[in-house]
Amino acid sequence: MRIAMIGGGYVGLVSAACFAEFGNQVSVVEIDPDRLAALRTGRIPIYEPGLDTLVADNARAGRLSFGSDIADAVTGAEAIFIAVGTPPRNGDGQADLTYVHQAARQIARAMGDYAVIVTKSTVPVGTSRRIAEIVRETRPDLDFDVASNPEFLREGSAIGDFMRPDRVIVGLDQTAPDGGARARAVLSALYRPLYLIEAPVLFMALETAELTKYASNSFLAMKISFINEMADLCDKVGANVHDLSRGMGLDGRIGRKFLHPGPGYGGSCFPKDTLALTRIAQEAGAPTRLIEATVGVNDARKVAMAGR
Repeated sequence: MRIAMIGGGYVGLVSAACFAEFGNQVSVVEIDPDRLAALRTGRIPIYEPGLDTLVADNARAGRLSFGSDIADAVTGAEAIFIAVGTPPRNGDGQADLTYVHQAARQIARAMGDYAVIVTKSTVPVGTSRRIAEIVRETRPDLDFDVASNPEFLREGSAIGDFMRPDRVIVGLDQTAPDGGARARAVLSALYRPLYLIEAPVLFMALETAELTKYASNSFLAMKISFINEMADLCDKVGANVHDLSRGMGLDGRIGRKFLHPGPGYGGSCFPKDTLALTRIAQEAGAPTRLIEATVGVNDARKVAMAGR
């Protein structure tokens, strides 16, 4: 299958290399000239174990290429992935969709035959439908579907997470005349190698897929804030939080991951996604008080740790 990946950052590059490893023809669009030059010469601008070898092998085999022209990448592609940045807006925590909307317009201008436009970036609920609106406004004549396929990659184990995932989430436009059947057929074929290892590929509504990414990361952040509150309580009552963590984590209903006390969560995902989810919930009139508390506990934890 021919695939276009719009965005050669962390998510786009890992996804493109793994799709190429599945045997697909993948064209990555990267507009940053320095990053593009590095990719074309085999220098990977991010660190991820095994990624340099995976990129080099598939580029050498002719399955993975890099360019700056969306039209070249999109021509003949059956699936077009948007994997551009969605940084938080200053002040309100909502995702900035400027690059996503820009990519949608550029894709629409370049498209020819039918393709599925797939959002890989982490985006608020309703973004996939907005992408469909932008494409129709730009090119009313186009034959296309939209889908949501959020990533669940962990830094340091991203290739394994992609190749052997806990699950793959795919959102379809179930209100389309065919109920999303044509898009489902394309993405089922794309993920066929994962069916062979019995990895769950879950098809659902667009909105559900978009929300699943935020809900998953926010739940993990909540576990971190919970164990940090337990650490504070252990200090007060003379208990050992590490023994408590093991005692809880061996319960299969709870699990051991993300139950390690420390300075709180950080990085590029959890802070952004928890704030975005609280914003989405507030705008929908269904505030997520647990997630709001999670953010508050995390902020307080960092201040407390800095003062020790």
